[in-house]
Amino acid sequence: MFSRLAAKRLLEIRRVLRPSLPLSSPASTAARSFSTALNYHIDSPDNKPDAPWEFTAANMERVKEIMSHYPSNYKQSAVIPLLDLAQQQHGGWLPVSAMNAVAKVIEVAPIRVYEVATFYSMFNRTKVGKYHLLVCGTTPCMIRGSREIEEALLKHLGVKRNEVTKDGMFSVGEMECMEDVTPKRVVEIVEMLRRGEKPPVGTQNPNRIRSGPEGGNLTLLGECKPPPCRDLDAC
Repeated sequence: MFSRLAAKRLLEIRRVLRPSLPLSSPASTAARSFSTALNYHIDSPDNKPDAPWEFTAANMERVKEIMSHYPSNYKQSAVIPLLDLAQQQHGGWLPVSAMNAVAKVIEVAPIRVYEVATFYSMFNRTKVGKYHLLVCGTTPCMIRGSREIEEALLKHLGVKRNEVTKDGMFSVGEMECMEDVTPKRVVEIVEMLRRGEKPPVGTQNPNRIRSGPEGGNLTLLGECKPPPCRDLDAC
C-alpha cells in the first residue's frame, strides 16, 4: 500500500514539473498553487533558455580570476560567486539563460546551477527594482507584525509582492530574516531611498536599542553574577 501511495505521489509531482503542461489545463492550476514549494520556471519573453546570454569581456576576466581560486576538478565550487557576477551584470536578477552560461563555465548540468539559484534568497530569478525590499515571512516575525509591515509597503508603493514599481525603483519580496522595523518606519525608509539617502544600519524600531527587547529589559535587570568556580578577571 505504501509503495502505491509513493508511486501516486511521484506521478503528481512529475505532472506539476512537466514543462510542456498547457497553462489553461486543470493540472496547471495545481502547478501554479504548488509553485512556491517547487520554485518551477515558466518561460517569458525576457527569461527563456534559448535567449542569448554571455559574460561581457570585462566580466570574463573576472570569471577567469574567480576560477583560478579553485582546483580544475572542483570547478563547480565557483557556482555562487559566478552566479553573483552574472546577476550583477544582468541588472540584479538571473534569467535562466545566465544560469545556463554559468553551468557551461563550471562544466556541470544546468540543474546543478538551478538548485543553487533557487535555494539562496540572494539570487533573484525575476526582475527586481533598484531597491529590492525583503520582508521576513517566518512565524516569529509574523507574530511581531511582519505582515502589517509588508502591507504598508505594498500599499505605499502600489504593487503586489514580487512586482516592480513602474519607475523601476522598488520591488517587494520575502526572505528570512529582517531587521526590526515598524509599518510607519518602513515607509520612511522607502522615501529616504527615493531621495537617494542611506538609512542607518541596525534596528529601525525607535523603541529598541540595538537587539534589546522593546521597552527595555524585563528580566536580568541587575549585573550578572560570575560563576563561583572561575575568576573571570584572571582570564
